[in-house]
Amino acid sequence: MKIAVFNGSPRNENTAAMIDAFRQGAQTAGHEVEVYHVGKMKINGCLACEYCHGKGEGKCIQKDDLEKIMPAYLECDMIVYASPIYYFAPTAQIEAAWQRVYCIGKPAKAAKAALLLSSGSGAYDAAIAQFKAFTAYTGIENAGVFTATGTENKSEAKLAEIKAFAEKL
Repeated sequence: MKIAVFNGSPRNENTAAMIDAFRQGAQTAGHEVEVYHVGKMKINGCLACEYCHGKGEGKCIQKDDLEKIMPAYLECDMIVYASPIYYFAPTAQIEAAWQRVYCIGKPAKAAKAALLLSSGSGAYDAAIAQFKAFTAYTGIENAGVFTATGTENKSEAKLAEIKAFAEKL
């Protein structure tokens, strides 16, 4: 299975540890995993211009780093969104990458999706609700949601849980 992981963190700490555990487990199971650091990319928000659904034929009118990750959206069998929680929501960077998939409607091949979230306080409700709405809208299977709060971040137990999940994919 080809798995695209979209890392919405502008830093390389707790979320990166969760991604590394996932990657190790998935690769042990024989899956191909590619991580895209959207937290460090320049991806603008959707303009709602509808160019993509008209003249653009599924391509966004904006020319930014979305072009670097769109092939992964189109070719992957599984999507993993990973983000820290900033002020009760995923980062603006992952939000932009997530919302701009609107131009294609639904990732072409993806059958599964997972969500990895880290935070200091555990305010996950909005991010999880958004993820569930995304999977319901696209018809992609919600394969799992994993959160790490406070001392769970980078803990052996939490990373082992994520790795075990990925090994069973």
